[in-house]
Amino acid sequence: MHKPLLAYMQSFVAAVCVAAFAGAVFAEEPAAPVKNVAAVVTVYRTNSHADVLVSRILEGYALDGSGPRTSLRLASLYVDQFPQNDISRAMAKKHGVPLADSIEGALTLGTGKLAVDGVLIVAEHGSYPLSVTEQTVYPKRRMFTEVVKVFEKSGRVVPVFSDKHLADNWTDAKWIYDKARELNIPLMAGSSVPSYRRLPEANVARGRPLKEIVATAYGPVEAYGFHVLELLQCLAERRRGDETGVRRVQFLAGQRLWDAARDNVFDVQLLNAALARGIPDFDPTQEWREKVKEPAAFVVDYNDGLRASVFLLSRLTEEFSAAWRYADDGQVEATRFALQNERPYTHFAFLLQGIERMMQSGEPSWPAERTLMTTGMLHAAMQSKLRQGVPVATPHLAIRYHSDWEWMQPPAP
Repeated sequence: MHKPLLAYMQSFVAAVCVAAFAGAVFAEEPAAPVKNVAAVVTVYRTNSHADVLVSRILEGYALDGSGPRTSLRLASLYVDQFPQNDISRAMAKKHGVPLADSIEGALTLGTGKLAVDGVLIVAEHGSYPLSVTEQTVYPKRRMFTEVVKVFEKSGRVVPVFSDKHLADNWTDAKWIYDKARELNIPLMAGSSVPSYRRLPEANVARGRPLKEIVATAYGPVEAYGFHVLELLQCLAERRRGDETGVRRVQFLAGQRLWDAARDNVFDVQLLNAALARGIPDFDPTQEWREKVKEPAAFVVDYNDGLRASVFLLSRLTEEFSAAWRYADDGQVEATRFALQNERPYTHFAFLLQGIERMMQSGEPSWPAERTLMTTGMLHAAMQSKLRQGVPVATPHLAIRYHSDWEWMQPPAP
């Protein structure tokens, strides 16, 4: 449904919000030095991930040439595919950015050695095959491998951000993570969901024990399942004892999902609390299950006893929400991750700010282990789906890490 006036108002409000936030963060700080970055993307079309990230480097956080700008400078661009609606050529010409014909060329700028301060890999969208688990096989490992070749040849490394999950499968994801550690490459990946606004303002209290988390979302199982797992993990990693890893993942769909509610596989009260944050006037006493198109859920059992369930409930909700119960006193908290689902998609502005901080400091803004785990959880969930809901053991996800990342609420428009 087209809503021109509403879209205009949302864009205006988003621009004001970004400007206010950027001012609050940077107003009293000296101007950051310019960092030259290379972007390596699959497809660059309007509203693609390449557009809402790379175009912000070219045209400012509001995507229209006005308002605050990042300290990053796009030094070069490599594009893997050029569909009919491609805008990369026009954007490169408009802003005088070299359009490289290889990843090596994008990183070396014709010098024969590494000539940029950072790399953005945006491998999302495009025409690529599906794996046996029905996951899109984006060329993330291939792109990272080509980046690593330049690093090794040049004898130095720079920070790398890889958009969304690390790969479509555990083997490639773990290879990328291990190679980054081997070469001391500052590596960061992940979703735009964790960094944006929460209504009401809420977060898991650091160091408190958690009993259960339930998160709700919508959309395609793989593409949006990753986002809601990132939402889950940015909350779970704050619990007492830090992250200890995941022991098994199960996919549930259709009637089996509703049977799981009857069998107390997940806390229905938490599900209702999460849905109430995302759906105005939600009434759990009314029949709502029939509204859901192809309901699906991932049930995640952590090594320390925490249970988490994430639900994809298209047609019922168009929001990302979460609710959690503390283990010490049973207290329940819930919030909505209030993304902007119209251009300029302001949640990507805050993702880019996290990327910018890493490019400036050389230190990841949040741990790569978070996305290594969510990548593995998603792959396990899709394996369980392939096996008709049989739980998948995940001893390889016994990943321990501590996160110092602190979410900060963007100011209200």
